[in-house]
Amino acid sequence: MTEYEQERGYWRALYAAAHDLTSTLEPSAVLARLARSAVEALGAKACTLRLLEADGHTLSASASYGLSDGYLRKGSVDVSHSSVDREALSGRTVRLSDVRTDPRFQYPEQAAREGLVSLLCVPLMAHGQAIGILRIYTGAPKSFSPEEVEFLEAIASLGAIAVENARLYERLEQDLNTTCLLYTSPSPRDRQKS
Repeated sequence: MTEYEQERGYWRALYAAAHDLTSTLEPSAVLARLARSAVEALGAKACTLRLLEADGHTLSASASYGLSDGYLRKGSVDVSHSSVDREALSGRTVRLSDVRTDPRFQYPEQAAREGLVSLLCVPLMAHGQAIGILRIYTGAPKSFSPEEVEFLEAIASLGAIAVENARLYERLEQDLNTTCLLYTSPSPRDRQKS
């Protein structure tokens, strides 16, 4: 594949991701499409997107593509035990040439069984704060190019927007429901008249 064809693939994937972002307020659907787009555009083996729980210490899988159910069932990631994720959550992109041997990777045995080798991990940033991470895995050793890093950072930005839009919509819906309850419930004065 020529460099032009590769860049064209990145643009197509970004366009499709942006289109998906505007088509639904369901973050799981958008994040699943982003994971698939990232794998296909980069010719990678797998992708996972994990969101930071409210406790600020746990990353839970929100979407994935190309990973077995067994690998995904290994559980949530405890940020205190994962230097890769701590680094990504601080706003930096992390590259590992071999997750099977790098001491920064939390589950090297499971990764080896899954056939995962290289990793590119980028933060999902919203309002200057990391809200999660996006990981792309290859099945063979790979050194990611600056263009691939930039592409994955753009995909992560779209993922963060999808999550934030869904959270805002959920809050608006809750506020609307509360307001409706306030206006449809009888006031204490009305209850006394009955």
